[in-house]
Amino acid sequence: MINKQRLIEEARGLGVDITWDHVQKLDEYCEAVVGTNKHLNLTAITDPRDVEIKHLLDCVELCSLSELSGSVADVGTGAGFPGVVVKVVKPELKMTLIDATKKKLGFIEKTCLELDIDAAVLHGRAEELARGQYREIFDTVCARAVASLVCLAEYCLPLVKIGGHFIAMKGPEAESEIADALYAIEVLGGAKPQIKKVSLPGETERTLITIKKISQTPPYYPRNGKNITKIPLKKR
Repeated sequence: MINKQRLIEEARGLGVDITWDHVQKLDEYCEAVVGTNKHLNLTAITDPRDVEIKHLLDCVELCSLSELSGSVADVGTGAGFPGVVVKVVKPELKMTLIDATKKKLGFIEKTCLELDIDAAVLHGRAEELARGQYREIFDTVCARAVASLVCLAEYCLPLVKIGGHFIAMKGPEAESEIADALYAIEVLGGAKPQIKKVSLPGETERTLITIKKISQTPPYYPRNGKNITKIPLKKR
């Protein structure tokens, strides 16, 4: 489905070395995504070149960050992006793929088993999981195209252990979202966000926002999902 040699070379341009075996497995995974997409809505991106750039390279760039380590949770994984890609490229990570849609997780679990990708799936909403046994247990929590940063911070930071990191994958206009989320990040125990700009082929610009967890999230956060989205955590 994808141009394997080109993907290896373009990943190297992002500072990430991937092997032929990695690319072969990623190609098979994407074939499964596109094939299953005919009867289960997993992704709007099915053109092979778009899959290379907008799914694979966009997720591979995450592997260039040293903060990505240990136990990792991918919140709102959808079709398995970025979590499955990250797990293939960095198999030493302990990956948990979180989503509220059981059918998507069923596809991921079945396909990962077939391709020998050792990733766990977890059904539920992040804000509910963070109020139970999954609170502050992950070294890294990442999220891609899920919600605005002010909402994402409340979904994700309560899952991150102190000393760990929350990484948000955003587009080129991330600065305005960061400014909007600074109060929430501080309240939830995060440090000042660090930014890395990345240019993908075709002049597609992406922003990786890394937030270190420096203090415990207050026990009354996260709130329920409706309040997180309708009344974002901002200074009044």
